Formats: sequence, structure tokens, C-alpha cells
Amino acid sequence: MSRIEKLQELLKKSGEDSFLQHALALEYIKIGNDTEARLLFTKILQREPAYVGSYYHLAKLLERAGEIDKAIEVYKKGMMEAKAVNDNHSYNELMMALEDVEE
Repeated sequence: MSRIEKLQELLKKSGEDSFLQHALALEYIKIGNDTEARLLFTKILQREPAYVGSYYHLAKLLERAGEIDKAIEVYKKGMMEAKAVNDNHSYNELMMALEDVEE
């Protein structure tokens, strides 16, 4: 059974678990399925905006798709959420990524 299949099985049992969905989205990225990854990250952030780790990955997917304005929006939203939960590491990571894309 692949990692994707294992994560899908766990999600069937546990419902909408942000950690499992995030892990599944990362697996989709590994196999080049950006569409599914993007859907999962979006779903996570709609349901749980403070799940800060997903902002970076969603914004990177948007960048890769050429949707720079949307990526910038996501980075900024992620920075606000990271600041709200005092996650300085994530805030700095998002800020550096934002600076890179704005250059």
C-alpha cells in the first residue's frame, strides 16, 4: 500500500484531519499532482486558517502555476496567521518566500 493510499484510509476513518490532509497534499506534490495538493491545502485553510504550515506550500503551488498575485495574497495571509499564533519561524519563512516572489 502506498503512502497516499495509507493516508486516504486514515482520512476515511478520522474525517477531516488537517494534519493528515496536509501530509496527503505533500505526497501529491511528490508525484506531481499539484491540482489535488492545491485542493487539499485550500480545504485545510478554509476550515482551519491557523494551520500555518499549509500557507507556504499552497503559495508555492500558486507560484508554480504562474498565479503570482494569488501566491502573494496567500503568503501575506499566512504571515498574519503566523503572527497571530506567535509562530515566528513560519512568519519568517513566509516573509522570505514573499520577498523572493516580489523581486
